Amino acid sequence: MAKLTQDQLAARWHMSPRTLEQWRWLGKGPRFLKIGARVLYDEDVIEDFEAGQACQNTHGPIGSEGA
Repeated sequence: MAKLTQDQLAARWHMSPRTLEQWRWLGKGPRFLKIGARVLYDEDVIEDFEAGQACQNTHGPIGSEGA
C-alpha cells in the first residue's frame, strides 16, 4: 500500500497542508496513520474518500440512493 505525506496529499488536492492539519484536529477528512510526529495517508483510503465525495449537485455527496 502506497502512502502519501501531508504535503503530497495537499498537492494532489490543490489545498494547503494546514487545511489537512485542521481536518485531522476536527476529525474530518480521510483516516491517517500517525507514527511519532509523522502523518501518512494510505492511498487506498484516499481513493475511497475521494469516491465518497462525488457530488451530483451542490447539496453534498451522492447518497446510496443516488448511486
